[in-house]
Amino acid sequence: MTYTEISKFLSFVLRHQPEAIGLTLDREGWVSIDDLIAGASKDGKELSYELIEAVVDGSDKKRFAISEDGALIRAVQGHSTETVQRSFPEQIPPETLYHGTATRFLESIREQGLLAGSRHYVHLSHNQDTAIAVGRRYGKPVLLEIDALEMQQQGFKFFLSENGVWLTQSVPREFIRDERS
Repeated sequence: MTYTEISKFLSFVLRHQPEAIGLTLDREGWVSIDDLIAGASKDGKELSYELIEAVVDGSDKKRFAISEDGALIRAVQGHSTETVQRSFPEQIPPETLYHGTATRFLESIREQGLLAGSRHYVHLSHNQDTAIAVGRRYGKPVLLEIDALEMQQQGFKFFLSENGVWLTQSVPREFIRDERS
């Protein structure tokens, strides 16, 4: 498996379907690396601690974390599984954050705002380029500007994950200031 394939596999089992290889994540998303390797092996995927560590350390997106003692691994954010209820410290966001999406989702966003969907949070970026790259994964990209500080001042909570992704429960449409492709 290539590093990209391993990263996608880790995203799948650590964010969305750990049960697919017999894993159970704790409330904060941690699972034993030994259990991950054993579960992957039963699924026909050969992983080693060194390979997992290389993928985690080499990822520019920093989607995964290994515990300080080296025994556990987790996805940093993006979970859709019910068992994981990560806690993040509340943060005051910058004035503007960005969300990348595809043009095909604009009508729904205009009606409902941004909703977490199957994930626990809406993901936002402080960086326009990152948001556009995310939107590109889903089609013709559109950059949405979010009045994050105004939202926070009106009582919405924001959290910052370890890899710099801003998280919030939802973004009502009135805080979506501008759209540019």
